[in-house]
Formats: sequence, C-alpha cells, structure tokens
Amino acid sequence: MLKIGVFDSGLGGLTVVQALNQVIKGAELFYIADTKNAPYGEKTSEQILQYSLDISNYFIETYQIDALVVACNTATSVAINILRDKYPHLIIVGTEPAIKPAIEQTCTGKVGVLATPATLRGEKYQALVKTLSRTKKVEIFEQACPGLVQNIEKGTLQSKESLAMLETWLSPMRKADVDTIVLGCTHYPLASKVIKDVMQREVVLLDSSRAIAQRLSTLLLKIGHTNEGVLISKFYTTGSIDEAFVYKLVKSPIELIVL
Repeated sequence: MLKIGVFDSGLGGLTVVQALNQVIKGAELFYIADTKNAPYGEKTSEQILQYSLDISNYFIETYQIDALVVACNTATSVAINILRDKYPHLIIVGTEPAIKPAIEQTCTGKVGVLATPATLRGEKYQALVKTLSRTKKVEIFEQACPGLVQNIEKGTLQSKESLAMLETWLSPMRKADVDTIVLGCTHYPLASKVIKDVMQREVVLLDSSRAIAQRLSTLLLKIGHTNEGVLISKFYTTGSIDEAFVYKLVKSPIELIVL
C-alpha cells in the first residue's frame, strides 16, 4: 500500500489531513505533530530545517514512505528545496500561502496575509508575492501573528488576550477595506470564526489545504496510484497535545502515539 508522511508543528496540519481524507484513497497516512518543538514560526531557520530533516528521515527509515507532505508554511519556506534535493525519489508537496487565488478573487484590491514571522521573512514567500503582484494591481497587508498558534493549540481563542491580539492585527485591514485574507499557516483555519467575528464585515478566508490534497492526488495518479480503497491514518506527537481537539478535527476514533 502506498505510504504518505505528513508533518506540522502541531494541530494545524490536521486541516491538511482533513482535505487529504476527502481526496486520497488506498494509502496509509502517517501524521506527526512536532509539538515538542512548536511553534516553528518563531524558531530560527536552522532549527526549522533540522526539525524537517529529522522528521523526514524518520518517515523514510521507519515507514519507507512514497510521498511527503510538509503541512506547514514555515517549514516549506525554509526546508522544501533542501528536502527535494536530498530525497529526489520522493514525491514532496509543500504548503504555500494562497496568494494567487486571493489576488484573483479580491474585489477591493486589498488583500490581507496572516502568517508566522518566519514565513513572512522567508525568501520563498517574498518571491511568490513579488511574482504574483505583477498579475493584478493589489495592495497586500502583511501581518505576523506571534502567539496565535499557541492560543489555537491551547483552545484560548476566545480569551481577552487572544481577542485583543486579533483586534490589533485585523483593525488596520478592516479600516483599509480588505475583503480577502490569506491564512498563511495551517493552524489559522482553526481560528476562522474568530477572525471573521473580529473583522466585523464580509471577508473571504483562503487557505491551502484543498490545493495540497489536489496536488498530491495529481502526482500520485502520474505514478500509477489507482486511488481506490480506504485511507488508513496513524497519528503521532512528539510532546503534549490536546487529544480531545485532535479527535474533534479528525472526526473518527484514532490512536494517538507519543514518539
């Protein structure tokens, strides 16, 4: 059976797993939440690269995976090119902020981007924005969101602290008539309702999970994967995690193993 490794720093990558569950069949999926080292977005590039290499090596040596999904914008920005060079035999799919569809869809010409500090300062993100901004005249409002991942993981999005942070980050976008916001971290779709509430206006939120699933499906079909049967998923964590929240996201009984 075809084997797929997926990793993120925590719960965020489960939004990608949800999308994969809707598209991929006839495979085993191994998901690692690297909560011991979370959040990646506030670590150095050297640290993020090492985490990515360590997890990829674990997947290859332990499960002989055929495909790797880097379900983390930050890890993709730092490590994807090195991973592809190191493992040319693997199908490797990364995560990029949904800048392109945001630019295509905006009516006001004002696009917001919420991401981790590491993603926003990464060369891959900067190059993506520079290239896509040439296709249509838009104004992009970038906002790093330090601490948001932790609050999502802790389930404290409705706390006064979280709401105050979001109001600080989002009020300039609201005043500027931003109508489309890119969720540039796989954790952030878990905060969609709160983000919409704070924006106090109709706003389109875009993430990359569906595009990742479709991309992997296309690449698997090219190597002859029949995409029939069931997707068997196994979940691992390197540290503490909110198991109840994991079960809620996955929507099925699972065994969560601590590595």
